[in-house]
Amino acid sequence: MRKVVSPRPSSHSPALLLTSLAGLLKTWLPEQRWFAGKGSRVTDLALLSVTELHPGCLHLLVSTRHGADGANGPGDCYQLLLGVMDVLPPRLGHARIGRPSEGPLAGLDVYDALQDPRSASLLLERLRSPGTAGPLRFEREERVTIHGGLTPRLLDAEQSNTSVVYGDAYILKVFRRVQPGVNPDLEVPWALARQGCGRVPGPLAWFRTSQPQLATLGVLQPFLPDAVDGWTLALESLAKGRAFTDEAYELGRATAEVHLALASAFPLGLASGRGNRQLAAAMNERLVSSSRSVPELRPYAAGLRSAFDALAAQDSARPAQRIHGDLHLGQVLLAGERWFVIDFEGEPARPIDERRQPQPPVRDVAGMLRSFDYAARSRRPWRPEWAQRCRDAYCAGYARASRWDPRAEPELLRAYETDRAVYEALYEARHRPDWLPVPMAAIARLAERAPAPSGGGSPKPVPSFHTAQGG
Repeated sequence: MRKVVSPRPSSHSPALLLTSLAGLLKTWLPEQRWFAGKGSRVTDLALLSVTELHPGCLHLLVSTRHGADGANGPGDCYQLLLGVMDVLPPRLGHARIGRPSEGPLAGLDVYDALQDPRSASLLLERLRSPGTAGPLRFEREERVTIHGGLTPRLLDAEQSNTSVVYGDAYILKVFRRVQPGVNPDLEVPWALARQGCGRVPGPLAWFRTSQPQLATLGVLQPFLPDAVDGWTLALESLAKGRAFTDEAYELGRATAEVHLALASAFPLGLASGRGNRQLAAAMNERLVSSSRSVPELRPYAAGLRSAFDALAAQDSARPAQRIHGDLHLGQVLLAGERWFVIDFEGEPARPIDERRQPQPPVRDVAGMLRSFDYAARSRRPWRPEWAQRCRDAYCAGYARASRWDPRAEPELLRAYETDRAVYEALYEARHRPDWLPVPMAAIARLAERAPAPSGGGSPKPVPSFHTAQGG
């Protein structure tokens, strides 16, 4: 008979559990797409906390080090939900991690409990009823009702996190790589909901830990069942040979509305020419560092530096503010005719404190402009004119809502596009070498292109792309 096993209380000791799990997790973790040390072996592993969520399900925070330099390599903290059964049924075979041969779990099947509908359902019940379990605290909005009894299903499109959808009502994002502090993907949507911003689904419930440090572990939000992400829509547009300018224009408006709401919800940063010089210096440092890892960047280094030097020479600057931090077509959803912005976590590889710092909103704009180029280059023949029309439409929509056109400050926009392209080149070289030609094409363009005169800082006229380029 297959049955759920509740480990003995003494087996919740991290030291004892480690004797059962260390070998299994050192093999299993590097195989997960959310594991940061791609291509590296786990050289050191420690259990930071262990909590029994319900019989047969353990919540773990695991500290790992990986890399060729052993215990001195980079360290990360991961959140795991592990199920324990005497024999795993075939329907959960894909979730199996292994069967320990020693320690308190010896002879039992250990598996990823987030792939078990029973455990996923019980996790929702925890969020419906605020309370604590060891160092874990479950909280929710008092003004909302969260319904139970909904069938869970695991999304397969995540990379750095795991998401579970309940019926067609909710989506729970479980942060796999955990960092100390309040995760921006809880903080920002929570603040925007109080601003009345309808472009971002607000959090309904969340859970966090107080040990070893305060950290956000997961967020439950409304699910948009009929929504389609911008990347999918852009590729469909390219496949059908039609324009995407109407959608890009409205997306620009949505981005500006979110930026305006963020500027009201959070304190603004300082704007100064000194800030421009600091930004340019940081961009130059990233270029130097990336060029060491990506030799293809080196022939373009002088041209790329000219973009950062032009930014440093600017005496005026726009105020910094909270932004999305990793905006691209995969981070937006179109439901009906309305765009929504999601995933405010920022770049997961960066420290949370850095992601929470005010930054110029043009960084988000540059990220989206680069995303249009990515979409255009994902198909052959390459259609640069499609991407350029989308870029212009997006900026025009942004200008319509914000009364500021990013194209009016070409030095600023070019610098952030260049910085983004350098980041993309480093990412692709490490994770998807076949995609490296995409950012390298932009690198070549940006290294050669000097920004056009800005017209004295006056915004360009804002055309109506609904009529001028509507198909």
